[in-house]
Amino acid sequence: MINEKFKINLQGKTYITYEGLLDLAHQKGLQSVEVDIIQFPNIDNNMTAICKATIMTKDEKFVDIGDASPKSVNNSLIPHIIRMASTRAKARALRDLTNVGMTAVEELSFEEGIEEEEESYEADLPTQRQLETLKKLAADSNYKIDYKSLTKQSAGNLIGKLIEDRKNRS
Repeated sequence: MINEKFKINLQGKTYITYEGLLDLAHQKGLQSVEVDIIQFPNIDNNMTAICKATIMTKDEKFVDIGDASPKSVNNSLIPHIIRMASTRAKARALRDLTNVGMTAVEELSFEEGIEEEEESYEADLPTQRQLETLKKLAADSNYKIDYKSLTKQSAGNLIGKLIEDRKNRS
């Protein structure tokens, strides 16, 4: 069973965190996690990294890939494209192992995860969904947020940062 602390709601959909998948995988006897870089980011491939993850238990092996590019991650994660591709690959393979159909929040591209209605994004106030997600993430990490100064864009960037910080604490 998935602990509620490992679920995040974005735009009315529930996602599991990488941390939650790893927790479930350990319950199912996870023995190893290996990642291979299939494609290094460069100008010719639009700075897209592709990684392959192999997850093993005593009796089973699960393999999947993940990709990341500057277009699919939050601005603060652009310098970490390879790590993001690795995390996405591991999340996909862990979902197979744990039989979780719910998408991992780390698998989302920036646009999928936190894009809102097409309006003047930079100056608009954050949406209610962004605020709810920020409150949950901030509470989990004891992070203080000045909600009065947030815009849709800064809220989206902060959500990405808090998710990455949460993953790094695991």
